[in-house]
Amino acid sequence: MRIDIATLFPQMCEIVLGESIIGKAISKNVVEVITHNIRDYAEGRYRRVDDYVYGGGFGMLLQAEPVYRCIQALKDSFRGEDVVIYMSPKGTRLTQKKVLELAEVTHLIILAGHYEGVDQRVLDLVVDEEISIGDYVLTGGELPALVLVDAILRCVSGVLPSEKCYLEESHNNNVLECAQYTRPKIWRGFEVPAELLSGNPKKINKWKRESSLKITQEKRPDLLK
Repeated sequence: MRIDIATLFPQMCEIVLGESIIGKAISKNVVEVITHNIRDYAEGRYRRVDDYVYGGGFGMLLQAEPVYRCIQALKDSFRGEDVVIYMSPKGTRLTQKKVLELAEVTHLIILAGHYEGVDQRVLDLVVDEEISIGDYVLTGGELPALVLVDAILRCVSGVLPSEKCYLEESHNNNVLECAQYTRPKIWRGFEVPAELLSGNPKKINKWKRESSLKITQEKRPDLLK
């Protein structure tokens, strides 16, 4: 899988992408993630990428042409189908179901906007889908883009030791993950549930299922609907 991130702050993304499990997967060529500076596709001595908003308002808006050139260059550099995602608070809220769908895409292009956003005309022309990571606004799309990349790549074969690492967790099958414990068996008077220590797979699975349903009912009852 290849992911291209179009941004004004590639170094901000690269710092995060070089760490932990995702960084290891990239270094081992299990997946490919490349950041691109939108400013490189702007014209003029100062390579300006933003301008004032028509109709008034605070802040600056990313111009259509530099964004268009960047996205088209990324499309042309890859032979095959691609999906272009724009990270936006106006987009569809990200879910684990959407993450699993995008993990099957061969080439994903993520546009991280900044300032007041991006000229609507280029969004209409090149973007396939707008995605939001929550009902709030950030200073730019870089952090949401990194959240999306992390969520997707951990579901790509070869990144984690087993697919069970992401299939048996919260938000799969509309339930939250069960409570989990590690050593010691007794900590400050609190004991690990006996079922988990029984060695009996049926008892363990039954306890995990009941724990998942209980936690979901307490924290996210809307999922059970």
